[in-house]
Amino acid sequence: MTVQTDERPTPASGDRVVRSPAPLVPSPDFGPTDRLRGWIVTAVITTIAAITRFTMLAYPTDAGTPVFDEKHYAPQGWQVLTGGGIEDNPGYGLVVHPPIGKQMIAIGEAIFGYNGWGWRFSSALVGTLMVLLIIRIVRRMTRSTLIGAIAGILLIVDGVTFVSSRLGMLDIFLAFFVLAALGCLVVDRDQVRQRMATAYAEGRIGDSEWGPRLGFRWWRFGAGILLGLACGTKWSGMYFILFFGLLSVAFDLSARRAYRVQRPWFGTAIRDIGPALYALVVIPIGVYLASYWAWFASETGVDRHAVGNEIGEGGTWSFIPSALRSLWYYSGNVLTFHSSLTNSAGNHHPWESKPWTWPMGLRPMLYYYADGEQVTGCGAASCVKAIMLIGTPAMWWLALPMLAWAIWKTFVRRDWRYAVVLTGYGAAYLPWFATMDRQMYFFYGVALAPFMVMGFALTLGDVLGKATDSVERRTTGLLAVSLYIGLVVANFVYLWPILTAMPITPESWQSHLWLPSWK
Repeated sequence: MTVQTDERPTPASGDRVVRSPAPLVPSPDFGPTDRLRGWIVTAVITTIAAITRFTMLAYPTDAGTPVFDEKHYAPQGWQVLTGGGIEDNPGYGLVVHPPIGKQMIAIGEAIFGYNGWGWRFSSALVGTLMVLLIIRIVRRMTRSTLIGAIAGILLIVDGVTFVSSRLGMLDIFLAFFVLAALGCLVVDRDQVRQRMATAYAEGRIGDSEWGPRLGFRWWRFGAGILLGLACGTKWSGMYFILFFGLLSVAFDLSARRAYRVQRPWFGTAIRDIGPALYALVVIPIGVYLASYWAWFASETGVDRHAVGNEIGEGGTWSFIPSALRSLWYYSGNVLTFHSSLTNSAGNHHPWESKPWTWPMGLRPMLYYYADGEQVTGCGAASCVKAIMLIGTPAMWWLALPMLAWAIWKTFVRRDWRYAVVLTGYGAAYLPWFATMDRQMYFFYGVALAPFMVMGFALTLGDVLGKATDSVERRTTGLLAVSLYIGLVVANFVYLWPILTAMPITPESWQSHLWLPSWK
């Protein structure tokens, strides 16, 4: 009879003992160590961004009045400032966007008054801060100050964010809030991995098959606040709640798997999804509702007292406070307004565009145009002044190859950084395909720009090469990257006249319109 035991035979002298390698876990990574250099680079590039955004900010206007859709938001911002915090829209009888963007515009108007500086100041400020944010976010993601600086430079010379930063409209605020929210989630990812590394070093990973609890996560909480502000600017911020929520949970699952938690999927489901829903769903809803504070406190806000007037006080939902029911009714009217602006209903605009044209900026947006004898300064008998929302072609026309590279790096090489880019880009882009009949414009894609720039920065980082590559490989990569950045900057400089309404000749105006779809 053979007796089996757990004892292993003792190897004879000279025998080779083969042991299974210990499972590898990621080493704690606290980011770049060149903090002083990193902040100096950030400050210099952000200062350059401020110069480009604030120079001649009050020019042009329409005889001292706002241009294009500023005509909606600048007056509404002034009403927020002078009318008890609420705005109306007398021309349409309905305010079609939440109040945060108008409140941001009102800040500038409170400082400078009702003029170009006033209604554009906040846009220029957040447009400048976006450059700071993207430098710090990409620097943290890549652990490279150089690549972070590249991202900042590319965002400075992106025509879409540049023009949007110099007009009193809402989309730049949406782009700012969602970019800041993403930055918070990237920091949260690092902190989660630091906490997991501490638990692993202290031998606590195996205390539960689900892995350790991660405690309160202030950066994710901050992301929730920023997403609430995004929704309080435009409803399209809701898409980012969904996409960023999935991204955050994916970060948590990846961390639990990396640190060899026994049941990472159950650990994520039990330990992480609930807090994520609180931070990235409940908190944004609370912030969104709080953005209507003045509307709730008013007596004259649009549909403020719909309950008892437009709708009855009783019914199934009578247990909900009448103020919230009135806001729901008002929001339903706004949704009806948006959903009725369809091509099939006969609503067309000469500068509308569909989402498939946005990645390459094939159909830009003309915000301002003036010509004739009243326009001078170009050295000719007739001059033109124009502002067009154009994505710098040296970047935007290469967006599809960049996205293809990002998809390959995400799904083949498992590079989480490109997954972040695709998540942000997808949140800003994909949902618009669900309402193709709607009247749409290129400025709906402003939120695409920072994520596109992040993708280019990561791609250029790959072109630069790894630290372990040969000197010749790194030098060649640096040359290629430098030449490309120079090309993008030169392209931006060439477009400058039609991004800033500089007086140019009609011939020069036509020479700047590279594609038939730009006309």
